[in-house]
Amino acid sequence: MKTTVISALAIVGAAVPASLSAQELSADLATNDTDELRGAVQTRYDAALAATNNVDVVAANDPRYLWANEAKAQCAIALGFLKSDTRDEASIAKCDYAYGLMTQIPRRPVAPPPPPPPPLPAPEVCTDQQPGIVFFGFDSAEPMEGATQTIQFLAGNAETCGWDSFRVVGHADRAGSNTYNEALSLRRAEAIADLMVGLGIDRSRMSISAEGETNPRVPTADGIRSPENRRVEITVSR
Repeated sequence: MKTTVISALAIVGAAVPASLSAQELSADLATNDTDELRGAVQTRYDAALAATNNVDVVAANDPRYLWANEAKAQCAIALGFLKSDTRDEASIAKCDYAYGLMTQIPRRPVAPPPPPPPPLPAPEVCTDQQPGIVFFGFDSAEPMEGATQTIQFLAGNAETCGWDSFRVVGHADRAGSNTYNEALSLRRAEAIADLMVGLGIDRSRMSISAEGETNPRVPTADGIRSPENRRVEITVSR
């Protein structure tokens, strides 16, 4: 029997207060300068992305990995808005909040390690906690920053984890018609499939499909633009 491993992030959004406000932001995120704000959010996104790909963080017996995933998702949403010079206070505040918890958890002193064996991913690398979600800008089939790192991580661990096949599913928000969004979702899925091929994953191992606006990550009313719903999710099987 095949065991299906869902690669989409297990976001801990329920643990993030819904009432975060701009007044609670760090000083560099409270700026009114869009370029400074974009740089500060990008710094947090880059740090969170690095943490989710850090084997020590993945294997640690603390919540750093979960907060890193939350920071990565929320900062990506904030960056998506900032690309159109829109300041989304909710995602910026959640990005800052999750980043703060990710970085404030104390690390235990570690003794100098012995010479390491050939590197292998920790057992947790092969669980359903892996990044397998890529976000897109409005009306765009071009993956946002971080897509390459996400696919590199999946490609680099496919053999060790025994991932035989990849299901690549495109999604859209509810702005636009159902027909248009389904076609856009398919273009997004094809864009990620092309990226996967370029990073060493054979297309014959992929199942590529689109769900348009029918399976939102965050339910919204019709016609609403939602960065969290403009995405491609990857499921891996072994």
